[in-house]
Amino acid sequence: MKSLFPIAFVIAMTASGAALAADDCHRPMAEWQSRENVTAHVTNRGITTERLRIDDGCYEVRGRDVDGNQVELKIDPASLAILELEVRFRPDADTARYLPAARGHAGKMGKPQAGKPLNVPAAAPAGSR
Repeated sequence: MKSLFPIAFVIAMTASGAALAADDCHRPMAEWQSRENVTAHVTNRGITTERLRIDDGCYEVRGRDVDGNQVELKIDPASLAILELEVRFRPDADTARYLPAARGHAGKMGKPQAGKPLNVPAAAPAGSR
């Protein structure tokens, strides 16, 4: 039984390392867009940026959407594609903005930028390259 523990440990560490490596962005710095372009891209999506940082080679943005929900985004630094999206909804929040199939039932669609789904990667903002 003691001889199985090191083998299991190595397998577990290898598998977890492969999963973590898949989450990282691997773009040369020469291809990266500026922080200003990232902020503009996120603002065009209806999110006010509260924090912008770099982690594992990706831009990570923390902010709030037009409804006041807390939003965290992981963004590819070259294409500005949204790789991960996490939303902490307020108790009375309308989730239709984040679920394209539910857009027909949204009561807040008249708000600015509320109709833009965030789960679809978008093109880089104009003039960003």
